Amino acid sequence: MNTVSETINDSKNALLEDMTQVAVARDTRALERLFDHYAPRIRAFCLSAQPGANLMADDIAQEVMIRIWNKAHLYNPATASLNTWIFTIARNARIDYMRKNGRYQSDIDPEEFWSEMADENADPFREAQQQRDQVRVRDGLKQLPNDQQQVLAKVYLEGKSHSEASEELGLPLGTVKSRVRLALNKLSVIIKR
Repeated sequence: MNTVSETINDSKNALLEDMTQVAVARDTRALERLFDHYAPRIRAFCLSAQPGANLMADDIAQEVMIRIWNKAHLYNPATASLNTWIFTIARNARIDYMRKNGRYQSDIDPEEFWSEMADENADPFREAQQQRDQVRVRDGLKQLPNDQQQVLAKVYLEGKSHSEASEELGLPLGTVKSRVRLALNKLSVIIKR
């Protein structure tokens, strides 16, 4: 049975091997594995600095992976860990993105602009129903067991895939899928009451 530190070391070694394969053999499968591991983390890094900037985060993640493909031969494990090297690239890509696209930003606050406009198609009954539904869902979530709340939060609130949630929570993929299914079933019963 592997300990957590052995599993982490195995994962790091696999990522280093993938990086070597990209650098030496231009192995696209190795790049796919690096992408699967790092793209969500790079997106999270970008979104932590600018919440809600999903398109920016996607663009930067893609740009970082392109730079990894083009510069993999420059990586030196004696100089920095793979994580440090990749997140330095991500930081620089984010700075480049902001410089390039920052000139198109304006001082107009979209929230202020839209708040002054009246919605001609406002439906107070629909809005009231949506508010009631939100309260019911929120209250229903509180009634679920903690492990099911945790999995739903990862998948639906953080937008993680089942496999990403599995990795982050240290649970088998089947367990994550089962908990999501059970939680959604319970939630639908709770909400219908």
